Amino acid sequence: MKFIKYLVVGILFGIVMTKSEAVSWFRIQEMFRFESFHMYGIIGTAVILGASLVAGIKKFNGQTIAGEAIKFNPKTMSIPRYLIGGTIFGLGWAMTGACPGPMFTLLGQGVWAILLVIISAVFGTYVYGILRPRLPH
Repeated sequence: MKFIKYLVVGILFGIVMTKSEAVSWFRIQEMFRFESFHMYGIIGTAVILGASLVAGIKKFNGQTIAGEAIKFNPKTMSIPRYLIGGTIFGLGWAMTGACPGPMFTLLGQGVWAILLVIISAVFGTYVYGILRPRLPH
């Protein structure tokens, strides 16, 4: 019964992704070709909303649904790490036309070809787990 709240949030997320056209391969290609502001507007809105929510959680000592305190761990900036990881992520996003959120939204819409992308993403994550000790962190 506990998973119902996560299912509802996931369904709402999928509806927002679909209605905003963030799952549209054509919209994503427009973004990477700098032909449209649409996706930049969605991403910018998400960044501003996320930053505002994190600031609010920190200021008002936010808690999880279970009542536990939300704790943010400090991170050190590692330019090579983020540059390499961001480049790989961006190339995958540009090639497939989907990042992790839209991948599952498209699967929920019945776009079965996205299963190949999901399997590839899971395999890539597995390979990263194997290579992680040898990578710069």
